[in-house]
Amino acid sequence: MRIAISTDHGGFELKKALVDYIRSLGYDLVDYGTDSEASVDYPDFVLKVGKAIQDQEAEKGIVICGSGVGVCIASNKMKGVYAAICHDIYSAAQGVEHDNMNVLCLGGRVIGVELGKALVKAFLEARFVGHDAGNERHLRRTNKVRNIEEEEMN
Repeated sequence: MRIAISTDHGGFELKKALVDYIRSLGYDLVDYGTDSEASVDYPDFVLKVGKAIQDQEAEKGIVICGSGVGVCIASNKMKGVYAAICHDIYSAAQGVEHDNMNVLCLGGRVIGVELGKALVKAFLEARFVGHDAGNERHLRRTNKVRNIEEEEMN
């Protein structure tokens, strides 16, 4: 599976630790920057990950800023990007399993490296269950979200 990752300056240190970790798990990772702690605008880096998702160049994305809030808001402005800020393992997995989340948003100034690794692992290993017998309600709900997206983003 190909994963896209990016950060602004506020998440740079966490991203550095996660890049090697994600690769050690066997994932193909594309790093869209930033490459330092110099101040940059997070929407520019969110856009790169969102485009990778939209163009099917990556199946999942990870975006990081200081709090995780800015990258989450910006990510959800992109059609076909379903992003959530997660600072607990349950949400990182359940967001994929029930809500078909494809972008994990993290706060580099909120969580530490070890929790970041656990969140990423839970997110990357989770699979959407909406097509499984007995879980059709999740597919129905995500389809309703897509309908809202179609109506509101056009």
